[in-house]
Amino acid sequence: MSAKKIQIGSRPTGKVAVDEWVKNRESALTGKETTKRLTIDVPESLHRNIKMQCAARGTKIADEVREILLQKYGNV
Repeated sequence: MSAKKIQIGSRPTGKVAVDEWVKNRESALTGKETTKRLTIDVPESLHRNIKMQCAARGTKIADEVREILLQKYGNV
């Protein structure tokens, strides 16, 4: 299993608000539109089913959920 690699930028100083630092860090790292986290609760059986199917396809749950949301609500 490969380890997930993340990039950690420099810590914010007293001159920069933490929220602003996070906002700027996200867009700087991805070069894309900033993202927002969406948390939902699903039944354990549904989560297990989604996880098994994603593992069988070699995809990530987050990527598949994003695709479903884009299909439903369109790409802004």
